[in-house]
Amino acid sequence: MPGPLPDGEPVPADGSLPAPALREAGRHGFGVYVHVPFCASRCGYCDFNTYTASELGGGASRDEYADTVLRELELAGGILRARVDTVFVGGGTPTLLDPADLGRILEGIDRIWGLAADAEITTEANPESVTPASLQALRKAGYNRISLGMQSASPGVLAILDRRHTAGRAPRAAEEAREAGFDHVNLDLIYGTPGETADDFAASLDAVIGAGVDHVSAYSLIVEDGTRIAARMRRGELPYPEDDVAADRYLAAERALSAAGFSWYEVSNWATSEEARCRHNRLYWTGGDWWGLGPGAHSHVGGVRWWNVKHPSAYAKRLADGVSPGLGREVLTGEDRRIEEVMLRLRLAEGLPLGLAREDGARRALADGLLEPIPYGRGRAVLTLRGRLLADAVIRDLV
Repeated sequence: MPGPLPDGEPVPADGSLPAPALREAGRHGFGVYVHVPFCASRCGYCDFNTYTASELGGGASRDEYADTVLRELELAGGILRARVDTVFVGGGTPTLLDPADLGRILEGIDRIWGLAADAEITTEANPESVTPASLQALRKAGYNRISLGMQSASPGVLAILDRRHTAGRAPRAAEEAREAGFDHVNLDLIYGTPGETADDFAASLDAVIGAGVDHVSAYSLIVEDGTRIAARMRRGELPYPEDDVAADRYLAAERALSAAGFSWYEVSNWATSEEARCRHNRLYWTGGDWWGLGPGAHSHVGGVRWWNVKHPSAYAKRLADGVSPGLGREVLTGEDRRIEEVMLRLRLAEGLPLGLAREDGARRALADGLLEPIPYGRGRAVLTLRGRLLADAVIRDLV
């Protein structure tokens, strides 16, 4: 089940932001994240803020959800004016909503804030939740990028993860998205699932490469407390993931994707060109601003971060009462922002300016072969391949 939200100071009832944050807003780009909290079933590894019909209870309706989001958007438009460079609709499973509702949300964003002419507009989707017709409707509504949750090409691994689609459905959905006219298509992989073999993962890599997508994300399985897979591990039904296996899988991904013409641009993300890189995620990683719409959604504007109430029913009630759905917020200090910049920018292929990092930690990482020597000499910290495997430890050293 979803984990708890952080503590923080109360958000004003009208959702207003401090004047310094408003003056800084959009200086490094502005995006909109829309959270859709509905899923047909809960995957065994998932602790996201999502709900199946049985978990949802009363007071929240999928059919009325777009109207609720539009009410939050109207409130947000009275607080902040900014041109929107990127939109990302995530979940949950956004494509459980009617394409017309996803289109209305996009129209509302354009009406309230205005979409840049070249805006990147992404929706996530589960492979079984889209059809050629729905993909064509989404493309017509203005969505130009789609991210499909493939996770694995192995039926056995999909079963352990409690995924509902068949092994071949994700690559076919990617082909259907390209045929519908999407400019960019991503497939997500998860590696290190208990029971996954090296051959299973090699087959998954072959499948994503063969699907003709221009972007691949690959993440090591994280076992979160409260999930079904964590309970199965505690009972001894499944082994715990091993760090060495995860490292082997990552190296296999780097070899296969590089050979197929993909380049890494963030530790867990590869693209075939600069244009194919996810601009919305880069906005997060490079200090941009975004407004998060939906229950549990997080936002950041000008050094102020806040988060909405989690449950869809509580979210809908607040907006029906004309009150901000924001539950708590924090104003980041200069040091907070420096640390976050190191944590996020170091994961990028271009790295970060050495002036943001602790000198002793950077020298130690360089000596250990975790940073590239030539960018280091030019004043930047850039991870080596070995450094990518140990990115969290390098980050700790640098902050």
